[in-house]
Amino acid sequence: MRSVEWEQGAVKMIDQRVLPWKLEYVQLRTVEAVAESIRNMTVRGAPAIGASAAFGMALAAQNSAAATVDELAVALWRAGALLKAARPTAVNLAWAVDRLQAIAESGEFNNADDLREVLLAAAQQIADDDVRINSRMGALGAALIGDGATVLHHCNTGALATVDYGTALGVVRAAHESGKRFHVLLDETRPRLQGSRLSAWELEQLGVSYDIIPDTAAGYYMQQGEVSIILVGADRVAANGDFANKIGTYQLAVMARAHDIPFYTVAPTSTIDLSLSGGEQIPIELRDAAEVTTPYGNPIVPAHFKARNPAFDITPHRYLSGIVTENGIARAPFVDSLKRAVAGEQV
Repeated sequence: MRSVEWEQGAVKMIDQRVLPWKLEYVQLRTVEAVAESIRNMTVRGAPAIGASAAFGMALAAQNSAAATVDELAVALWRAGALLKAARPTAVNLAWAVDRLQAIAESGEFNNADDLREVLLAAAQQIADDDVRINSRMGALGAALIGDGATVLHHCNTGALATVDYGTALGVVRAAHESGKRFHVLLDETRPRLQGSRLSAWELEQLGVSYDIIPDTAAGYYMQQGEVSIILVGADRVAANGDFANKIGTYQLAVMARAHDIPFYTVAPTSTIDLSLSGGEQIPIELRDAAEVTTPYGNPIVPAHFKARNPAFDITPHRYLSGIVTENGIARAPFVDSLKRAVAGEQV
């Protein structure tokens, strides 16, 4: 089951806003609709956003009336700017847009229709590579989960957050498929409840044992000795190993250190941004306060109550046991290991 794919001239994706109550698909036929789907979190998760943006660029090319390669490149530049503005933190979005823009500006094409075909093929390749890479990360990371372990997980990093298979939950999936028996504690992940809505739904499909817990109960279960390992995803990893992930990740990392619990992030090399030396340079998306005060349209406090809603936080690399990539598990010093992983070397 792919969260996003190309189908009959449109971008088809699972509408993650209505899960777990309904499994619905939307078909998007303009780049503006793709950008809005990223902004409003119809699609979410850094790798899934990247693939959606790639298909959005291909869709913009298909829809453009440009007759020349130069005209088409201008149309793609505009489409890319629109897509990049949808959500600023996840680097996969800009990475995918830039990859297709570079093809358009390569000077290798004389015919606009030939360029359109290559752009669609490149977007499809990004989606297919994501599935292959996630499967590889899952196989590498599965060794971190022992029989009888209890894994603590934050947000959603499974097939829904990627094109398919998943990052941190891909590791959980691979361990389950290898026959290991273990339990997963799922932070509900307020305010959008990706853990309780999406991760629980995915583990239900896989048959993995789990419990949803309040975000505020994570420390309790660590203190009780019930947590063996913590696995999370990442939306952007800086060159030194600092990383942005769903809000609430940082506090888990600090508590994990206090209780001597291994703490790993699982991220493909497309999520690693070597242009940033540290996490303080990662832009943090601030979302509508209504997501806190009126989640999914259901008011829980009076409308005039004030709220803040940062979507991500930064976890310093010093709290990390390692970063699981498709090229191995990167460990400190991350400046060296991440550079090698991005270069395609085994770490």
